[in-house]
Amino acid sequence: MLRVHSIETLGTNDGPGIRLVIFMQSCNFRCLYCHNPDTQPVTGGKIMQSEEIIELLEKQRPYVKDNGGLTVSGGESLLQRQGLLDLFTKAKAAGFNTTLDSNGSILDDSAKKLLEVTDLVLLDVKHIDPVWHLKVTKASNEPVLQFAKYLEEKGIPMWLRYVLVPGYTNQKEFLEKWGEHFKDYKNVKRVEILPFHTYGFYKYKELGFKNMLEDCPVPTAEEIQEAVDIFKKYFKQVFVR
Repeated sequence: MLRVHSIETLGTNDGPGIRLVIFMQSCNFRCLYCHNPDTQPVTGGKIMQSEEIIELLEKQRPYVKDNGGLTVSGGESLLQRQGLLDLFTKAKAAGFNTTLDSNGSILDDSAKKLLEVTDLVLLDVKHIDPVWHLKVTKASNEPVLQFAKYLEEKGIPMWLRYVLVPGYTNQKEFLEKWGEHFKDYKNVKRVEILPFHTYGFYKYKELGFKNMLEDCPVPTAEEIQEAVDIFKKYFKQVFVR
């Protein structure tokens, strides 16, 4: 059983190829820049079985190539890791690529079993500095870095993601430290910079949530290029999404 917030068919931004993207309900982080605050509560969403999702995936099979397949995103996907184990096992048995988009905050036995049937992890490392990570997410980055190290030890491919927010995550010294931390990870296939945007601001008003970044500007082209230039010193594949 899975609690699903929403579904995107024929997605192209969350993993290789054409993908069915499942957004899960519930999140254990409270990122200041969250553009889907409606995914945060434990309640809500639609209850679905693995078989229903596999049926949707099969309908996309004619379009799936270049390692396309299934991506599960959030909210936070690892909060439903036991249900996802069943889903990913069935998806892999049917010949689809399985991709997990996660904040990497959970690494228990259930999470490790899920990773055994995961082809790719999109890991969102919000900030390399523990103090700033806590400010930005209301959570520690220690479990996240442990999760990343586990992926490296097991040779599980990952795309690293970084949301660029002026005044919060664009400090040059920490971008350098972020790059230094991951530069020797052989399983990092690419780095994606996600510039902060305001598209989800209307949701805060609808939900009655306080928007802490209401007055935060979006990053300029120069600020984005600066982050790209820093990360390119450490990684061959750097993209802005």
